[in-house]
Amino acid sequence: MAQKIRKVGIYHHPESAEAREFAQEILARLEPQLDSIWIASAWDPVASTKDLPETDLLITIGGDGTVLRAARAVVPHPILILGVDMGRLAFLTELVPDELRERLDDILGGDYTVDQRTMLAVEFEGFGGDPPEVVHALNDVTVGRTSLGRPVYVNVRVNGDLIGVLRGDGVVVASATGSTGYSLSAGGPILDPSAQFLVLTPVAPHLAAAAPLVLPPDCSIDLSVGGHSGVAASVDGQGALAMDRDDHVRVTRSPHVARLVRHRSKPFFAQLGRRLAWLDERRLKAVHLDDEVRDALPPPD
Repeated sequence: MAQKIRKVGIYHHPESAEAREFAQEILARLEPQLDSIWIASAWDPVASTKDLPETDLLITIGGDGTVLRAARAVVPHPILILGVDMGRLAFLTELVPDELRERLDDILGGDYTVDQRTMLAVEFEGFGGDPPEVVHALNDVTVGRTSLGRPVYVNVRVNGDLIGVLRGDGVVVASATGSTGYSLSAGGPILDPSAQFLVLTPVAPHLAAAAPLVLPPDCSIDLSVGGHSGVAASVDGQGALAMDRDDHVRVTRSPHVARLVRHRSKPFFAQLGRRLAWLDERRLKAVHLDDEVRDALPPPD
């Protein structure tokens, strides 16, 4: 049995009226049961962080993007994150609203498990200004082009050794959690989300093999670019910093982890096929599976 929850925060997506309304519903339900509870837009830099100290559980209502913001915001606090999805099938969220209504009391009483996910530490050098010296990411870091029709050159170093100058749309460095995000779209491998490895994936490389690399947890990856403009660095797909020739993005494994709450969840690979549409109902019917095989398949989410 996990620790009982006493202080809860609620993040909601600011552009979703449905998310805001559901957040208020959960707030009203929990106020009589908890020592402390607070609510904020996940995009509000002040309100979303001022009450984080001593918070036990952060409920995010929106989608994967809201979970990603929560994972970065809670560092360095060891706060649990429970993602609630508002309609789309997502990789990081755990429940939909009706499931949260049903299971919330159990979770508050300690009936849950925790997935600890590797995060990335991203260090910016140069940039001609004052971006954060180090930020933390749950999914990925991207260095890529900002305009159509023009490839960029990305110098890639691993542990200080230059391994390539990649010409194309850019490069993604992902955690195991982020391996099912942009990296996957660019042809990268899927890792078990509990893995600590890092994945380096070229994006649309020109006249070169698209060969993603799976790198050990203790490695350091340095990304820099050629002298032309039109290149930017992005963390978890949110926001971008323009890059010049003397700018560097260095990625290592973060000393912090994201703690994602799971409540009687199906294993990752039991859900993966449906999330990738490998097991949609039309495909199942098309292959005429017999009853024994069909019974072994996980139910639709």
